[in-house]
Parts: sequence; structure tokens; C-alpha cells
Amino acid sequence: MTLRPILIHPDPRLKKVADPIAEVSSEIRKQADDMIETMYDAPGIGLAAPQIGVMNRLLVMDAQRDPEAKPNPMVLINPEVIWESEEKNVYEEGCLSIPDQFAEVERPKMVRVRWLDVDGKTVEEEFDELWATCVQHEIDHLNGVLFIDYLKPLKRQMITRKMQKLKRERARG
Repeated sequence: MTLRPILIHPDPRLKKVADPIAEVSSEIRKQADDMIETMYDAPGIGLAAPQIGVMNRLLVMDAQRDPEAKPNPMVLINPEVIWESEEKNVYEEGCLSIPDQFAEVERPKMVRVRWLDVDGKTVEEEFDELWATCVQHEIDHLNGVLFIDYLKPLKRQMITRKMQKLKRERARG
């Protein structure tokens, strides 16, 4: 497994819609393994392929917050929300592509998602609470949407300026 560099906003690839995966191949499984390792190393609870500069519809997540529980990494290929609850939830969200910035985002409390697993089998599952927020956040990435897109323009611009400054500082080394 290989750690992959995570793109930092603003990067044009983070605003593009990712392409569906036609076939679950060994390359896709390797990409998923790399993404899981990268997500845990960051550390984060979710990572979408565009965040590592790969423009396909693959995400990984593990919203298991109990330090006593064993990790529960999930790989979702071509995920789509097929149902969402009317009831909403607000979580303070962050993003590995927008480091150290957090904001409250309102999303459906529960969602049902359909995807392919690493064996190419169709899976359907309902998620709630933090898992629902995480999967929606990562599917947004596949659609070129960032959590800051839900914020008021002034707050979004402020965060974008901070990220531009961070990128300049990192480039200078």
C-alpha cells in the first residue's frame, strides 16, 4: 500500500465531477487500499478519489469513533444516494482537502446508498448520524462539491484565502 498525496483546495480537480468506474479491477482494488491507508494516516474518516487526483467514483470511509472498536473501513464504488430522510442533522464538518477548517453543515439525518463493493457486487445500506454525514460528504466530492459550498459566500471566501496561503507556504517549504 502507498500513501497518496491529498489535494488542497483550491485545486480545479476538486470541483470536477468524477467518472463512473466501468469495471472493478485489481487497479481499482489497489487504489482503494492506498486510499484507506492514506485516510487513516491523515487522519480522517473519509476520502474520495478526486482528493488524491484520481477522477473516478470511488470513496473510502470509516466513521467508527469508538477507540475500543476495531476499524471498519468501507469501500464504495459508484455510490449513489437512493433515499434520504426528511429529518436533518447538523455536524461540524472538516475535510482533508481543507485542513484545520471546520463548519456546521446541515444534511439529511439518514440516507440509503447503493454502490459496488471491491468484488463488483451491488450493495445497499442505510446510514445514519455521523456515517450518513460522512457518506454524503464523500459523495459530494465525487460530484465536485465541497462542504464549504454549503456556507455563506463570505465564510467560504475566507476559508479559500486561508487555503491559498497554506498552499503558498507549503510550496516555499
